[in-house]
Amino acid sequence: MSNLFAGPHLWILLIVILLLFGAAKLPALAKSMGQSARIFRGEMKAMKTDDATVASAAADTPVAEPTAPAPADPTAGTGGVDTPKP
Repeated sequence: MSNLFAGPHLWILLIVILLLFGAAKLPALAKSMGQSARIFRGEMKAMKTDDATVASAAADTPVAEPTAPAPADPTAGTGGVDTPKP
């Protein structure tokens, strides 16, 4: 697949953006987009460090081995008294 925004397409897109927002608002738009990108990168970096911290904490925590369930008590529910069988 060829590049979608190549040559004349890019110029047309830039002219449409200029007409929509006006020359006066473009610097403010660029500044706000830059700030948004900076915040996004900072949040992504914080998430990566949090994941690394959680992963290292999980590696330090010993894992308990599963145990087999206790055998069923045949006298359970009878108050510990065996009932006679017919």
